Amino acid sequence: MRKVTNVANLDLNLLVSLDALLQYRSVTKAAQQLGLSQPALSASLARLRRHYNDELLYRAGNQSHLTPLAAELRQRARLALDGVERAFSAQPEFSPGEATREFAILISDYGITVLGDTIAGLLAEVAPQARLRFRPTSPDLVARAEQTLVGADLMLVPHGFVTDLPHDDLYRDRWVVVVSTDNDTIGDVLTVDDLRTSPWVVVFHGQTAATPADRQLRMLGIEPRVQVITENFLTVPNLVVGSTRIALLQERLVHLLPLNSGLRTLQCPVDVGELVEAMWWHPVYERDPEHIFLRDIVSRAAQLATAEFPPGR
Repeated sequence: MRKVTNVANLDLNLLVSLDALLQYRSVTKAAQQLGLSQPALSASLARLRRHYNDELLYRAGNQSHLTPLAAELRQRARLALDGVERAFSAQPEFSPGEATREFAILISDYGITVLGDTIAGLLAEVAPQARLRFRPTSPDLVARAEQTLVGADLMLVPHGFVTDLPHDDLYRDRWVVVVSTDNDTIGDVLTVDDLRTSPWVVVFHGQTAATPADRQLRMLGIEPRVQVITENFLTVPNLVVGSTRIALLQERLVHLLPLNSGLRTLQCPVDVGELVEAMWWHPVYERDPEHIFLRDIVSRAAQLATAEFPPGR
């Protein structure tokens, strides 16, 4: 039976200490970050060790390491602390011009390239004292979207990964195949055989970690011959240029690349579906005035940033 902890008996200051200790893996560095003395934080670590019945941090040579439990707690503590900070910073009324809070958006490098500057610009216009934090998405964070969004305002990911959470669609994009301009193994028209035989660069690769386009290819019976796996869309062009590799990229991202990027774009010979980028949030923030304000900023940014280049143009 799962042990239930009485939250009323917990000291929230221990959560702050836990987060710092797991992030910095050092009592000295964590104490400096928190503005505490080293003995005070050492005492907190001792209490945490008794609570978890685990060492959490241990020395091996000249380095400190996390125990398996501590490694599991690292992200949980960060999310829990974010949630606590949001709960206690809430105000009955929201005035953008006076807001000093930090808005956190989980977003891929593709999303930042398309929307980041526009979101930041709109926010600075109406809430000049507020701060914007872009945090990278990851398969693990997306898979645990509901838990993740307790400690973040929004997650920007396309449909196909998150379900049963509030969302608004932002814009549409389509997938195109990119090849190096000097790749003479592929002609002016891409064939299904090219998809099967060419070496691929893919973003993420696994049972649950794959782009919607990659998953659609597999559903059509086309298994890419993966040669390189990366976790950032912006690294794909350099991994394709000067090689015989091919890759699927979002058309809007390709449009924003330099004209001399060394890539040429081809239409995929099979339908891999359309990408629908959306923003997702936790239901608890549905009517929160600050959150409604941020969602409006992101929606307006999407309209402005994508108006000049409709997909398929």
